[in-house]
Amino acid sequence: MGLEQRGRVRRSQDRNNGKQDDLDACDKPTNQPFNIEKRLVYEAYKAVKSNRGAAGVDEQWIEQFEADLSGNLYKIWNRMSSGSSFPPPVRAVSIPQKSGGERILGVPTVADRVAQMVVKQVMEPILDPIFLADSYGYRPNQSALDAVGATRERCWRYDWVLEFDITGLFDNIDHELLLRAVRKTHNG
Repeated sequence: MGLEQRGRVRRSQDRNNGKQDDLDACDKPTNQPFNIEKRLVYEAYKAVKSNRGAAGVDEQWIEQFEADLSGNLYKIWNRMSSGSSFPPPVRAVSIPQKSGGERILGVPTVADRVAQMVVKQVMEPILDPIFLADSYGYRPNQSALDAVGATRERCWRYDWVLEFDITGLFDNIDHELLLRAVRKTHNG
């Protein structure tokens, strides 16, 4: 039994430069358990493409992914919409650290980066408003330089510092507790 395509994905010519930059996704209602618009998957792909990045464990670069763009985006959409999307392994890359030693960086596949970007685009507007103003990590319009600026300003007002390190947070956090918090915030 094969997959049944629900709706169609069509690329149209971009009027500005003649490239196939735009995707006209016909998002008809489906029987999929998760309502993910095909347009969102395409927007996620464009964000991943603009970030560039290396090939993952499948050794597929963005240019190779684009060889069957509509097919690859359809697979991502179909798997995410049906709830059958599972991330593949990541490619481990050793990054030397200034203090000596090395840090392992996991490089996901292009398809997995697109799927992660879909989740980010859906969840970020829901979750970001509940973060404190002093949360700077991985937030829109917040950077490490913003955190340094706030620290500099406060060091003139206070004569104490509280510092903590969350090294290995996602390796050690209770994932059931984390998922309960996400479910409480987003009933989707």
